Amino acid sequence: MSIYTNTTGAQSILPDEYGALVEKPVKELSLAMQVGTVVHTGSTRYRVPLLASDVTVGAVAEGAEITPSDVKFDEIVVTPAKFAGLTIISREMAEDSSPSAGEQVGRSIARQIANSVDNALLNALAAPNPSGLASLAGISKVTAPVAYKDLDPLEEALSLSEAAGGNITAWVTDAATALELAKLKDQANSNRSLLNSDMTADGRRQILGRPVFVSPYAPADVVYGISRDDMLTIVRDGTRLDVDKSVHFTSDRVAVRGTMRIGFAFPVEAAHVRIQNAAK
Repeated sequence: MSIYTNTTGAQSILPDEYGALVEKPVKELSLAMQVGTVVHTGSTRYRVPLLASDVTVGAVAEGAEITPSDVKFDEIVVTPAKFAGLTIISREMAEDSSPSAGEQVGRSIARQIANSVDNALLNALAAPNPSGLASLAGISKVTAPVAYKDLDPLEEALSLSEAAGGNITAWVTDAATALELAKLKDQANSNRSLLNSDMTADGRRQILGRPVFVSPYAPADVVYGISRDDMLTIVRDGTRLDVDKSVHFTSDRVAVRGTMRIGFAFPVEAAHVRIQNAAK
């Protein structure tokens, strides 16, 4: 059944529940959703409790008094930032009852939002963007050679993360650095790469058993090692699609706006590692 301008409810071609047409593709497209632990919240602010100090434990003699001690907590307060995308479509498409029309609109907006979220994650952008990996004062750091000869810098990154109680579950870098690492061979005059492919994920490259993600928003000559359990991607409930038929009245087009609120939290900053080219 087609939807016309006089159809009841046609003024809202994408009702509230269609927010999933934005949220679902963002989760598929955004690096931040893939390498972090996604947490949903219905609150304006999300509080992440931090254990500042443990209970004091020690050996005691039989029958001896046990000295009590207090657990100390701190917290990170995250206010998810609003990411918004806007697209212009024809009125005919807006009134198309086919599910694929709505999916295409949602995916177009989702792509804009996903790109903005990943840019914020991998760089230090000004407010109102959320603070990303480049803003972490306590992130572990490794200096890599100007030209990679082996995977030693990444082995060092694993060690630093583990020393902080983390576990690197993904590497993120730019295309040029990913290619440089992919060209490393297991020995001289060999065609065998040091990197191994994960055949269960469309041949995705792995370094030391961790998947490699390539992003156009990753800083040049930098490899991030990310510990999933120590990175929260916080999504506030209430992703929306809003429609306005008046702004483009003279061309008979419709403006469709999608909004989604996302923030980041890094409970243990040192669990993440920034591997920097020595030339920078």
